[in-house]
Amino acid sequence: MNYRTLGKTGIKVSEIGLGSEGFVGCDKNATNRLIEAALESGINYFDLYNPEPYVRSNLGEAMRGRRDKFVIQGHICSAWLDGQYKRTRDMEQVRAACDDLFERLETDYIDVGMIHYVDEQSDYDKVFGGEVIEFMKKLKADGKILHIGMSTHNPKVAIQAVKTGLIEVLMLSVNPAYDMLPPNEDVNVLFEEETFASDVLSNIDPEREELYRLCEFTGTAITVMKPYAGGALLNEKTSPFGVKLTVPQCLHYCLTRPAAVSVLAGAKTVDELKEAAAYSGLPESEKEYASVLAGAPAHSFSDKCMYCGHCAPCTKGIDIASVNKFADLCEVQETVPETVREHYEALSAKASDCIACGKCEKNCPFGVKIIEHMKKAVGIFGK
Repeated sequence: MNYRTLGKTGIKVSEIGLGSEGFVGCDKNATNRLIEAALESGINYFDLYNPEPYVRSNLGEAMRGRRDKFVIQGHICSAWLDGQYKRTRDMEQVRAACDDLFERLETDYIDVGMIHYVDEQSDYDKVFGGEVIEFMKKLKADGKILHIGMSTHNPKVAIQAVKTGLIEVLMLSVNPAYDMLPPNEDVNVLFEEETFASDVLSNIDPEREELYRLCEFTGTAITVMKPYAGGALLNEKTSPFGVKLTVPQCLHYCLTRPAAVSVLAGAKTVDELKEAAAYSGLPESEKEYASVLAGAPAHSFSDKCMYCGHCAPCTKGIDIASVNKFADLCEVQETVPETVREHYEALSAKASDCIACGKCEKNCPFGVKIIEHMKKAVGIFGK
């Protein structure tokens, strides 16, 4: 298992994490089997969005005596009321659900407290302009949560949240299909076939791209939900691209996005969990998604670096994907942040080493004009 730093929190987390949906319907024994398999695979990052109470109790029992092995991303403003899950901003309900979460998990702190599911502008205004954000600040000041996060499917709302400087971890739905869609306050459109019926999947949505860059600049970590688009990408009949992606390809796409740190993969069985956890040890040939997306019959991609590394090896040893990523991060901001400059300086070969042999362009499945991109990078970084 590979471990990455969770942005400015400084916490080291597994690049493959585990979501809590798989625990629903599991008894204690089944829960323990999933937890043990996760720990044996090197997974230490767990998301808990507050589903049915027994799920929290089972996880708390599994953590007993070894809390240090778990990095918990726990959701605040998510409650179980009248026998069903509910997102709530009612502070009485929020406080009660929060207390219940700590009690059932048998812990006195949560590593990342997530403001649960903020998609609509009106909801964002209420959360960040009222009692919810003050409650989160108080939890952090009291050491009950170590860091503040937020979950959302809407990049427009996410950008605003990150710009407050309060959000250290952003849980976002990420996959190659969702990345091409414009922001929408209604999360249900992500699961409707007609959303993908028109030719909208031709390039990354500009606001998604802005969000990735903003998170990279600010050290805001992105943790990923919906990496398989609810399973749609794993079947050519349901994939909006008309082609099937594998689990490793989906995971690799997510983990090559700027600021992405960990994918919270859903797993209902030990076998599903192990399939996701095996990602870190796979050869690049089994992870690469570029050739599949580039050859997708339903939609086209052109001259947009997907940071897939398919262009390698470079004759002069340039890490082309990294150069393009750093240049892209600077271009929109019209400045070169010191952190990005330092990352670029650390590269053993710079864009100026390009000899324009064109070998990389022949390898690139997305038709990226790499030679021109290298010249652009030289203009940005000076070498």
